[in-house]
Amino acid sequence: MVRRIDVTGAGGVRLAAWEFADPPKAGEDDRAPGVLLLHGLMGRASHWASTARWLSGRHRAVALDLRGHGQSDKPPLGRYTREAYTDDVAAALDQLGLAPAVLIGHAMGALTAWQLAAQRPDLVRGLIICDMRASALGAASQREWENWFTTWPLPFATLADVRKWFGEDDPWVERPNPARGAFYAEVMAESADGWRPVFEPEQMLRSRETWVYDAHWEELAQVRCPALVLRGLDGQLGRAEAQEMVRVLPRGRYAEVADAGHLVHYDQPEAWRAAIEPFLDSLLTP
Repeated sequence: MVRRIDVTGAGGVRLAAWEFADPPKAGEDDRAPGVLLLHGLMGRASHWASTARWLSGRHRAVALDLRGHGQSDKPPLGRYTREAYTDDVAAALDQLGLAPAVLIGHAMGALTAWQLAAQRPDLVRGLIICDMRASALGAASQREWENWFTTWPLPFATLADVRKWFGEDDPWVERPNPARGAFYAEVMAESADGWRPVFEPEQMLRSRETWVYDAHWEELAQVRCPALVLRGLDGQLGRAEAQEMVRVLPRGRYAEVADAGHLVHYDQPEAWRAAIEPFLDSLLTP
């Protein structure tokens, strides 16, 4: 069962939320908190499908297409600020009846999750931060992304071409990575001339520029709920920074997944689930 739920975000932006399995029946595990899954930049809710199905055994797990992504609105002149993203998630939690929820965020979705947890502790019961840095990435990083988008050989003729380019031919790929190819195939849609991304690259850059120049340690320190910082061993979040994030978090914990890069839940889904399960179990009320 895949069910779409339309919710309204900040400024009236329509957001698509998704359930990928039937939630637990009433009384099956009333202790289990709801879970909201937040994808990263360029991602979409369906990237969480397997995680959401696994969680649905005990949780009501919902994944959200953030503004500018997936099947949510992509207003050309809309706000793609940090405040817009956190306000959207707060509105979604309220309309979905999930709060106080566990937020599971990947990359930019993790940043949004911990910023909301700092601002609205009443809405967040627990937090999983997957492969997102608290330090500033800087202007050079933004220029690299701007240049990277220009290398995409759009449009792609087939989805197989998408998988091959992002999994093998992309200059950012150090070694063949079929999971990365599958990840990007998920964010492509067929158009009249071939396959193109469901998002606008310019909007992605606008979203990114609102956080890459700043560090986010202060907000991290304001998160009062239990929080798990998880990284792929070959991901973008280094071990030293991840462990410092755990130290800064008042109730932080640490986990890492071997043989995984930035897309931890795609690279090693079984190891990902094993890494987060003890933390989720710890949030169950007695």
